[in-house]
Amino acid sequence: MARLVERKLGVLNVGLAQFAEAIATAGGAALQVDWAPPAAGDRDAAMALARLVNAPAIENANRKAFEAFLAASPVLRGVASARELPGLTGRMLLHAGPPIEWARMCGPMQGAIVGAILYEGWAKNADAARALAASGAVRFEPAHHHAAVGPMAGIISPSMPVWVVEDTAHARRAYSNFNEGLGKALRFGAYGAEVLARLKWIETVLAPAAGAALASLGGIELKPLMAQALTMGDEVHNRNAAASALLLRRLAGALVRAAPAPAALGEVFDFIAGNEHFFLNVSMAACKAMLDAAHGVPGSSLVTAMARNGVEFGIRVSGLGERWFTAPAAAVDGLYFAGYSAADAARDLGDSAITETAGLGGFAMAAAPAIVKFVGGSPEDAIENSLRMRQVTLGESSVFQLPALDFRGTACGIDARRVVDTGIEPVINTGIAHRAPGVGQIGAGLTRAPLACFAQAVVALDAQLGRG
Repeated sequence: MARLVERKLGVLNVGLAQFAEAIATAGGAALQVDWAPPAAGDRDAAMALARLVNAPAIENANRKAFEAFLAASPVLRGVASARELPGLTGRMLLHAGPPIEWARMCGPMQGAIVGAILYEGWAKNADAARALAASGAVRFEPAHHHAAVGPMAGIISPSMPVWVVEDTAHARRAYSNFNEGLGKALRFGAYGAEVLARLKWIETVLAPAAGAALASLGGIELKPLMAQALTMGDEVHNRNAAASALLLRRLAGALVRAAPAPAALGEVFDFIAGNEHFFLNVSMAACKAMLDAAHGVPGSSLVTAMARNGVEFGIRVSGLGERWFTAPAAAVDGLYFAGYSAADAARDLGDSAITETAGLGGFAMAAAPAIVKFVGGSPEDAIENSLRMRQVTLGESSVFQLPALDFRGTACGIDARRVVDTGIEPVINTGIAHRAPGVGQIGAGLTRAPLACFAQAVVALDAQLGRG
């Protein structure tokens, strides 16, 4: 015992760093271990988590859901009118994120709805459109409730063309609207004459040409295209330069053979080639199709959607049906265009986090070091984000590989339990919209999915399984 007292002790300190600092000040050796209680100290969530960890029923359910996700085979099948979306009837507009009523919507979403009402011809001017939106005569529902997704405000109206993505492995479809390009666009809340004219051109020129081209091709398999884009520096959320070029290359010959008028054909080529975000909406629909394949597995804690409406952030979980688990939408930490600052920014907005939910976007930033010039940070940060996400996921993609990580698959299959257990919030890279309608994008950056959403889901799953 005396020899033990005489030896210099090394202390392993778990938790509060002040204890380790005191030991070091006194001349001792202390190794600090970062630790925090699960669920940020939420006792109910922590107790629910303790009952769910390593539960055989949940592990089996997650294995089934994750296998369905990996097996999904999204094919860009064609173009349709949004009227064909399941359940979209009458004067209904779809929006990004969890459910929200007109009075609570953020500025960009309200502006986009005004634009959609004008585009549909339901009102003659912006004031009349606002009055109509506030009257209750127009119904608003999440795009996710209709097998669809849309970036930023995410507004989809009945006359808009939508991409049709078919998961051939599970015989189900997902949809997304067309990307309008950067600058003043409906998704950022703009509704000026040039915005409405562009939407009408997409409806009457671009969409028919793309639809005819896809019909002649029989569809385009999207997983191989997206996987190739990852090896070319994309992460297929905020960087789609390679994916958009690859899609245009696949469509080019068929577009020519579809033979719209020469002037129109030139416009179509110029628009696609000049819009590096053109593929984004296709990517979102592909990810939606893959994740919908994993949805509805009883007992599964796999997250199948993350979405934001500018007011709330919401998630859906495979084993918990159509329920949303929400928390306040966060501010985005990012880089701003000249003349703008965080004071001008809307909060986190859009369905595009479906890419992160599928293991792309922020989860795949190691593939796209150039993205840091757009969202902030360094190439090392991009790699660290991709590695860190492995702690909250069920496995790796068998198709989407990261060259910078020796071609390991991207981390995918977010497990709500692991998020709560580790306290690691899923990373999302995203554009930043001005808080006022009509201004457009003012920057881009990083944000994280709020822990509270996952804690709620864990408690609900525990209650559903009768373990509470």
